Parts: sequence; structure tokens; C-alpha cells
Amino acid sequence: MLTKVKYTEEELISLVRSGDQSAFAYLYDNYSKALFGVIYTIVGDAEESEDILQTVFLKIWNSFGSYDTDKGRLYTWMLNITRNAAIDYTRSKQNKINLKNLSSHNIVHDIDKQYHNAANYDHIGLKNILTELKSEHQTIIDMAYYKGYTQDEIAKQLQMPLGTVKTKVRQAIIILRDIINK
Repeated sequence: MLTKVKYTEEELISLVRSGDQSAFAYLYDNYSKALFGVIYTIVGDAEESEDILQTVFLKIWNSFGSYDTDKGRLYTWMLNITRNAAIDYTRSKQNKINLKNLSSHNIVHDIDKQYHNAANYDHIGLKNILTELKSEHQTIIDMAYYKGYTQDEIAKQLQMPLGTVKTKVRQAIIILRDIINK
């Protein structure tokens, strides 16, 4: 029986920076489900989400040298890469073509699959933590991080000034950081 290796975040960062493939495999094994959940929530298609996840991990591997521990935790850095990749995909020309070419049978099947599987991807428990926020902060965080809206799109959707949305996002993130660090 193999013993499972555990790394501290500092050890993991150091090993991945040095090009250690087993440490990167550990990184993938421990974070891929949570990142897949973020992608799937934004994209809504399991196959496309898997493809995007592979692209995300390639980008993480290739740009790991740019990760700065002083600017945030490793998971936060990877989460930003993931969110951006998923949002970029939803705005891409290929995605728009794919959506236009879906048959009605596939649409019904995909919607059913999406609602059936959507609750299974919150592996880090963030949705539970979000319940501790004010409802206005919950709405904005949900739109920004789960639905992939930009701050400008949130402002238009909620009929708020852009500056107010930016302030509320920042306030929510500060509150979440405090909750997580308890």
C-alpha cells in the first residue's frame, strides 16, 4: 500500500517552481475538482469544462514562475486563472458557434445534466461561507464568480453605478477573507 504524500503550501510551491512533476500531479489531484466546479458553473458543459481545466493546468504549469506569494495564496491565484479562462471561453467565437449549432434534444439533455450535477461541484464549501454575507454581497459574488459576469455587466444588471459594484465586490472579498482566516 502506498502512503500518500502531503505537502505544505510552501513545499508545494517550491517543488512546482523547480519543475517537480510529481508535485504538480499532487497539485492537480488536490485542486482539479474544485477548479472544475468553478469552470462548470460558468460554462455549464462538462466536456468543455474538462477541456478548459486541462488548458488551465497547462497555463498554471507554464506560468508558475509568475506566481507571487506576497500577492495571495496559491489557490486564489489558480482560481483567478481558472475563472478568467472560463469567462474567456464563454465570450469566445467558438462557444457562440457551438451554442447556435446545438440541437433541441442536446439542449434539453444539457440543461437536465446541468441542474442535476450543479450542486456536486462545490468541494471547498464556498457556497456555505457565502451565506454569512449580506444578501447584496451574496448576489454580487454569485454573479461575478459563479456566473462569470464582469463588474460592468453586474452594474447594468443590478442598475447600480460601476463604482458601487466595485466597492461591494471589494467589501465582500474582505469579509470572506476574514471568515476564512478565522
